[in-house]
Amino acid sequence: MFCFCSPTKIILMAGSGTSGIIKIVAPHSKILRSTKRQYLRKDLLRKYCAGVNQSLDDLRDIDFKNFIVDDKHGIIYCYIPKVACTNWKRTLIALNNSEPYPDPMSFEHNWVHHFDRFKLLKDFPQAERKAKLNHYTKFLFVRDPFVRLISAYRDKMQQYNQYFYEGYVRVILQFYKNLTNLPYNHEVAKERGLQPSFYNFIQYLLDPKTEKKEPFEPHWRQMFRLCHPCLVEYDLVGHQETLQEDAQELLKILKLEDDIKFPPSYENMTSRNSVEDWFQSVPLEDRRKLYKLYERDFLLFGYRRPSELLDE
Repeated sequence: MFCFCSPTKIILMAGSGTSGIIKIVAPHSKILRSTKRQYLRKDLLRKYCAGVNQSLDDLRDIDFKNFIVDDKHGIIYCYIPKVACTNWKRTLIALNNSEPYPDPMSFEHNWVHHFDRFKLLKDFPQAERKAKLNHYTKFLFVRDPFVRLISAYRDKMQQYNQYFYEGYVRVILQFYKNLTNLPYNHEVAKERGLQPSFYNFIQYLLDPKTEKKEPFEPHWRQMFRLCHPCLVEYDLVGHQETLQEDAQELLKILKLEDDIKFPPSYENMTSRNSVEDWFQSVPLEDRRKLYKLYERDFLLFGYRRPSELLDE
């Protein structure tokens, strides 16, 4: 039996014959740090979810659209776009191959995002869905909400495809940049150098008509709305900022750490230092409105309020 008596040592107690033996062993600092981190994150969720007057029964089938089910390993992963979801999908696909598992990076980026690659929780009958939520290992990964928005802007507003051009970029250019006679083809638009500014994107998010027309697109929808952390009791709450340690912790929980390696992060992630630069074009009042829009994500997942952006 282990007794965590301090952050600097573990006391191991074991019986030997009639006498007890107590040994002091050096802890693995990363394991302790990761375990403590998980405790604090889940405790924070309990704090901010207290008093929520809702249950899983109140959710519709579509509310489980982002929950991927792996029956082979007893895993449920709620994926959040722009939070390492490509590599987690790669890893889950690899795990559902025969052993030895292939390298997750062998699966092409766009290929892994096809919905037919996975079983989704929304497609199971309600009773079976409840049983899986009760017994499977459930995890999600989150990210600083403002950094995630910057990543979504760079990916979908600057490097847009036809879907995002038609549904979002073209609309934003019309309504917030006041452009007319826009082309219908995204390639033509790119050739003309057409793209919304970051502030145009924020204007679109803050406009009440946006949410009234339809729920936010998942790449910028609030994380709590995608994964319902006050209703689903997650076994691991990972952060993009501690991605590799949290991924290793999860694989250990699943007893898969010797069988598969989570891909390293090569992506050039937006740094905290550059966030202020991105928001320079956004007026103070709109920054504050944006924070209110995403405040619950900041609070639930333990991200600090960016006072340097919100206070005069």
